[in-house]
Amino acid sequence: MSENFTFDYNEAFSRNIGWITEVEQQTLRNKRIAIAGMGGVGGSHLLTLTRLGISNFNIADFDIFELANFNRQVGATIPHIDQEKSDTMARIAHGINPELDIKQFKQGVNENNLDEFLQGVDLYIDGLDFFVLDIRQKVFARCYELGIPCITAAPLGMGVALLTFMPDKMSFEQYFRLQGYEPLEQQIRFLVGLSPSFLHQPYLVDKSRVDFLDKKGPSTPMACELCAGATGAEALKILLNRGKIQCTPWGYQFDAFRNKFKKTWRPWGNNNFIQRVAIYIARKIILGNK
Repeated sequence: MSENFTFDYNEAFSRNIGWITEVEQQTLRNKRIAIAGMGGVGGSHLLTLTRLGISNFNIADFDIFELANFNRQVGATIPHIDQEKSDTMARIAHGINPELDIKQFKQGVNENNLDEFLQGVDLYIDGLDFFVLDIRQKVFARCYELGIPCITAAPLGMGVALLTFMPDKMSFEQYFRLQGYEPLEQQIRFLVGLSPSFLHQPYLVDKSRVDFLDKKGPSTPMACELCAGATGAEALKILLNRGKIQCTPWGYQFDAFRNKFKKTWRPWGNNNFIQRVAIYIARKIILGNK
């Protein structure tokens, strides 16, 4: 890099202008987004939103990069093996915008730091592992109490399933109905709630790789990047108050492998009759494989 190089925010993100105005770019610059999880989707979220010009983040992750992360996690490279995901992703993001204000929560997000993690936040984006449901429920519940919009985008197969939760609309619990159930049942209900249309299911070629008991499942890099793109567009609409936002009980799934898009509407969330049937079928399939 030239010794005379000087970072200029307006020049760095000038190619955003046209799709957004110069005034809107400055609005995004001053927003703060909280992202829990810096692995599969979380790391991609951070970099996509940084390139959008958002300049303030709270990020949380207690994990390190491992070889098994290489197929999908944007920060997983040979130089980053055994390095903290939070530190690594903060460095990469600072390489895009050195003016970033990033607050790191290296113990992950938990009950003790939840309010600090959400302090001053305009939007929460869920990047937690699929199987992490206890703290996920607490984060969404606290966001609802504080009036913070939330986005969760699930990387399923080679596509994305996206849900948006807005203040004073249907809450996370009202949609998923997880409370009072055992962990495995919660996972089943979470999966069906995320993806009512199950567009990804027909091309799962090795079902043995989906193991709910060991909390493991297959993944693709395409899904993670699609999640980041879809979330970035939804975040822009929320933060700029421009564009139609269809929050829960609306959701959508796009599958790039099958070239299919499906929008879903589930009044009463997982209490909807269609959802109850889907949960029953999913339970039979998942438990039948054990």
